[in-house]
Amino acid sequence: MSGVLDGKVALVTGGSRGIGAAVALRLAREGADVALTYEQRADRATELVEQIKAVGRRAWAVRTDSADETAVRAAVDRTAAEFGRLDVLVNNAGVLLVGPVEELGPAEFDRTVAVNVRAPYVASQAAARHMTEGGRIISIGSNMAERTVFPGFALYALSKTALVGLTKGLGRELGERGITVNLVNPGPTDTDANPADGPNAGTVRGFTALGRYAAPADIAGAVAFLAGPDGGYVTGATLNVDGGFTI
Repeated sequence: MSGVLDGKVALVTGGSRGIGAAVALRLAREGADVALTYEQRADRATELVEQIKAVGRRAWAVRTDSADETAVRAAVDRTAAEFGRLDVLVNNAGVLLVGPVEELGPAEFDRTVAVNVRAPYVASQAAARHMTEGGRIISIGSNMAERTVFPGFALYALSKTALVGLTKGLGRELGERGITVNLVNPGPTDTDANPADGPNAGTVRGFTALGRYAAPADIAGAVAFLAGPDGGYVTGATLNVDGGFTI
């Protein structure tokens, strides 16, 4: 089975479930060998590795706390060592801490920024050392960066908005080396953390133009486009895959 990413190697952080798992499997189906990090669900990570191997690609998973910058850097470097190269980095791992601003203190702030902002920076920095022309860095943000319709999301929105600046800055800096850097902002997506049949799902759907949740595969399709040859002239961009949430 061949694809547009034949011979490429991808690393997906937070890749054991939800959007990350869908991205990892889609990149494998496009031809890439895939490494992934996970923090808690070793069973799901193992299952996904076997699914990737079943489509004829190499796969590897490592437990990584994205709040630990040393561990993040090590995951990138080990991927390049295990597979002999690194072509695609998908910064997907994230944490969602929600609540009134008065109740989210320094500990919550520090963990949110460490996982949602510092980890993508550190991983991108490490990946850039291994990438050559044609490399791709893709971060997964959130529709909350552009439209925050519920109270309690200030800290999360802050962290995801920071990825816009990171994407633009890295896109400018790495463009001369032929490496593209982009951001995908999903809207409501049917995952364990935000199920399409959850108690607030009807209200959430009402904020979209299409009136429905995305499937994780919808987000993975956008990532695959940016990772492949058709996305080669897109850099520093934010792609909203949100069903019209931010219209």
